[in-house]
Amino acid sequence: MKAHQMFQEMPPDLADNIFGYLRDNERDAYKSVLASLAGQRKLRPVFVQRKPVEQQMRWLHDTLKLKPCDELGEHLLQVWLLKSQTPMLVQFLDDVGIQHDGDGNVEDDLPDEFKAGSLKKAVDALLAKHPAPVVRLYLHVFQLQRAGGWNELQEILDSEERFAAGETA
Repeated sequence: MKAHQMFQEMPPDLADNIFGYLRDNERDAYKSVLASLAGQRKLRPVFVQRKPVEQQMRWLHDTLKLKPCDELGEHLLQVWLLKSQTPMLVQFLDDVGIQHDGDGNVEDDLPDEFKAGSLKKAVDALLAKHPAPVVRLYLHVFQLQRAGGWNELQEILDSEERFAAGETA
């Protein structure tokens, strides 16, 4: 699933959560994405920046649903996950045995496959501690980090009942 598809399926409250966090805590990234998206849409950034916050967030969400905005959407999701969801990322990487810097950044190449059973256990552990829409979103973004992703992870994303309709990201 590409970033624009993630935004298409994302509930508005999760999008508001993401944009609100970035607006409050990662202002440079927020402003940069806002300006880049405005430019792509042939708008002056000030046109979007002068909108009330709620309208800015709605505009961001609607715009990031578009395929040409995929790269910016993926970058925005990565920033949000790395900055606001660090404990979840660290837990997952530890559970599947991927070396990282302690903040969820992977330093070495990602594995071609996971140890037998470790991926399912890691996903179950995430779902026990974190909201299903956020876990699902993270796993989809993680899936983009390797060309073609991982078949085993895709099977979990496709079959996990806790990611069913109504609990999408």
